[in-house]
Amino acid sequence: MSSVSVVRSQSLFQITWPLFIDLALHFLTAALNTFMISHVSYQAVAALSVGNQIFDVSITLFNFVGIGSSVVITQYLGAGQRDVARKVVQQAVGFNALIGLAVALGVLFGSTYILQLMNMPEHLQTMGLTYLQIIALCLLPEAIALCLAASLRAYGHTREAMYVTVIVNLVTLLGNALLLYGWFGLPQMSVAGVAFSTVVGRLVGVVLLLWLIRQRLGLRLHWMDCCRFSSDIIRKIMKIGLPAAGENLSWMLQMMVITSFVALLGDKMLATQSYFFQISLFVMLFGIAIGLGTEIMIGHLVGAGELDQAYHRLLRSLKIGLIVTVLSVFVVVLSGPHLMGLFTTDAIILATAGHLFMLSLILEPGRTFNIIVISSLRATGDARFPFRMALLSMWGIAIPVAYLCGIHWGWGLVGVWCGFVVDEWVRGLTMFWRWRSRRWEKKVLVQRTAPANQAH
Repeated sequence: MSSVSVVRSQSLFQITWPLFIDLALHFLTAALNTFMISHVSYQAVAALSVGNQIFDVSITLFNFVGIGSSVVITQYLGAGQRDVARKVVQQAVGFNALIGLAVALGVLFGSTYILQLMNMPEHLQTMGLTYLQIIALCLLPEAIALCLAASLRAYGHTREAMYVTVIVNLVTLLGNALLLYGWFGLPQMSVAGVAFSTVVGRLVGVVLLLWLIRQRLGLRLHWMDCCRFSSDIIRKIMKIGLPAAGENLSWMLQMMVITSFVALLGDKMLATQSYFFQISLFVMLFGIAIGLGTEIMIGHLVGAGELDQAYHRLLRSLKIGLIVTVLSVFVVVLSGPHLMGLFTTDAIILATAGHLFMLSLILEPGRTFNIIVISSLRATGDARFPFRMALLSMWGIAIPVAYLCGIHWGWGLVGVWCGFVVDEWVRGLTMFWRWRSRRWEKKVLVQRTAPANQAH
């Protein structure tokens, strides 16, 4: 069965549910790592914090090639140009490997300076340095793995990519248990053990993904082919990937600024936001997974020249996404007090979180609206408009409204989060207007040269 028919033969649910589990495991594993090492010492958790931030920033950097290559691959597959799609896979892997190598070397040799720049307390410097230098070793395999997984998903093999994530997480968690707690007589290695487990897990993931690329796509990756770059292919990848990375980076910086506003409200409000955000992430996962699934389907459709089908595919996905989000938010609102009770018994934190849960009834549908439409626009090649709108709305609406309502008018944490509500709905409705205008039809990256149902 060709890769095009793999995608065409699957429903949105079949494509999306492995993506949801994949994303959920990434969030859950990070939480479990922190939970496990917290049993060693809170100093160890603090030492991990800087290294994890560097790791997260690196993932954002690597993701721009993964996101860009995924869209380009789906469009070439939809257009029936399977040979070019294979070249995109090869060049994306090679290009991201070079980026991963550069970042890994930078972190490895600049780790002392990084820790000083991040104001790591002196008594944690040694522990933090050990963790950061070991974790740098997994940045190269992580960069390669991101592109391999994105390529598998672009071909419609979302389930296989999910299985790899499951295995990687199991290897990492098992390694944590062995090296943190000294099972079977092994040494207790504290943060170094967590770092080594992460590296081993990523290496196992790369090996499995390379095997799957060969088995499912029939593609053997040779480094000479991966490093033989085409300026046209790299330009198309960057045309999608750079705005997407810029949008993610803008969101992260916006979150840092707004968190600084929350800090003015005191430590209890900082703790409330932290607890509430962790719970909100799992509601967001529904929208993100549906957005990614829709992106894959629309990429194939626009590549095949089926623009009307692509237009209506977004409308159907949006309806499904909003229904699922509203139902999940109601569940969270009803169970919110019990969920927060797992973290704290503080009456002020619980009362404030209750107001935030009610606000999420308005926030989360807007966020889902935004995520799904932006993913669809990106799939057509229209990535710059969402990026420009993100800069305008995040910095011109979200931050000013958060400060005005939360700090100036004294509404507190709920007022701060009103900034997110206005931002998500303004951007979501603007993105929907863009989709309805059909201006994205002029942004398609690939012109069809073969029948979309061509078997190969």
